[in-house]
Amino acid sequence: MTTATLDQLRAGQLAGAAQLKLACGLSEFPREIFDLADTLEVLDLSGNALTSLPDDFARLHKLRILFASNNPFTELPAVLGDCPALSMVGFKANRIRHVTAASLPRALRWLILTDNAVETLPPEIGARPQLQKLMLAGNRLRTLPATMAACTQLELLRISANQLEGLPGWLLQLPRLAWLAYAGNPFNAQRERAAQDGAGVPEIDWHTLALGQTLGEGASGVIHRATRLLRDGHPAEAVAVKLFKGAVTSDGVPDLEMAACLQAGRHPNLIPVLGKIAGHPLDEHGLVMALIDPAFGNLAGPPSLASCTRDVYAPDQRFDASVALRIARGMASAAQHLHARGIMHGDLYAHNILHDGAGHALLGDFGAASFHDASDSATARAFERIEVRAFGCLLEELAARTVGAGAAMQGLVGECLSEAIEQRPTFETIVSRLDAMRA
Repeated sequence: MTTATLDQLRAGQLAGAAQLKLACGLSEFPREIFDLADTLEVLDLSGNALTSLPDDFARLHKLRILFASNNPFTELPAVLGDCPALSMVGFKANRIRHVTAASLPRALRWLILTDNAVETLPPEIGARPQLQKLMLAGNRLRTLPATMAACTQLELLRISANQLEGLPGWLLQLPRLAWLAYAGNPFNAQRERAAQDGAGVPEIDWHTLALGQTLGEGASGVIHRATRLLRDGHPAEAVAVKLFKGAVTSDGVPDLEMAACLQAGRHPNLIPVLGKIAGHPLDEHGLVMALIDPAFGNLAGPPSLASCTRDVYAPDQRFDASVALRIARGMASAAQHLHARGIMHGDLYAHNILHDGAGHALLGDFGAASFHDASDSATARAFERIEVRAFGCLLEELAARTVGAGAAMQGLVGECLSEAIEQRPTFETIVSRLDAMRA
C-alpha cells in the first residue's frame, strides 16, 4: 500500500480506492476520506498526530482494517464499535490507557494494542466470538477478564511485558490457542532472572568482532555478518552477530529473548549460540551465533492481513514426503528439547524456520519465548499442549504441500490440532510417530 498525499485526496485523485495510507503529520481526521466510503476497506493513519476520530467515523461502512499506530491517542476510540465491517484494529505505540466496550467492533478478529498504557480490558472483550489474534505486549495489565474464557477462536495471544500477577487457569484451556507469549511479567520475574544469570555461555569481547553486512532486521534486533578475530588480529571464523534493540516488541522483551536463546542450549535443529557479547561501547546486548549457510531460506512468509494467524507459502511450493517428514521431525525434536528446559518458543511458525531444501531445518527467533517450571509436570504439560497445537498447524501446512502425504501424517495433524486439548500427544510421542513414518 503506497502512501498518498493530502493533496491527492482533496483533488479527488483517489476516487474508488480500496486502500488508503496517509502519513503527513495529521492532527485532525481529513473529512475527504468519507468520499471513499463506498470503496474503502483498508485505512492506515499511522505516524500522525491524531488524538481522536470523528463521531460519524462509521460512515466508512466497508472498512475492514484500520491502522493508527504511532499517534498520541489516549483511549481507543469508541466510534470503532459502530463500524459494521471492521475486523482488524491496530493502535500500536500510542498512549492509550482506556479501552471501553464501545470501542470493540462486533466483527473484531485481530486487535493490536502493543506498547501502550492499558491497565484494564472491558469484560465485553469476551463477547467478541471471532477474536483470533490479540496483541497486548508492553502495557500495564494486572489481570485478564474472566470472560475471555469464551474467546474460543483465540489462536495467538501476546501479553508479555505487563504487570500480570499470574496466568488464569482458563487461559491454558482455550481450545485453539497455539501461540502464547507472557515473558516480562512480575509473576515470573524470579525464574527469568535465573535464566538470565545461569545460562553459562562464554562471553565474547566486542573488540574481537569485525562487523560486516547486515543480514536481516527484525522487531527485536539487527543481525550482521561478522568476523571473529584471534588475539593476533588474524580472522578466525565467520559468524553472525545479533544486536538487540531495547524497546518492547510486538512479542515481548529483547533481553528475555536473549536469555531464552542462551538457556536453549545446543540442539541440531536450533541455530548454535557461540556466546554473548561483552564490552560493547554503548553497552548494547548481543549474541554471537554460527553463520548459517546461504543455501538455507525461510520455509514460508509470515501471516498476511487475510490469513491472520497462518503463514503464507509460495503458490507452487511442494515437498517430497521424506523432506516434509524430516522438517517436521526436526521441529518436534527441537520443541521437545526446549520444553524439557522450561522454555516455550511461543512463535513456532514456518516463517521462523530456515531449511536447506533437503529437510534440514533450524528453528530461530525466540522473541516470543517464555519460561516455565519444567519440574511442575501439570503446568509444563499444559504449556506443551499449546505449542503442540502450533506444531499441528505447521504439520498441516506441510502435509497440504507434500506429494503423497499419507494417512498417518494426516492423522497426526488431527491429533495435534484437537480442541480436546488433553488428547493432544506430547512432543516425545510426536517424534516417535514421525520416526516411524520416516522408516
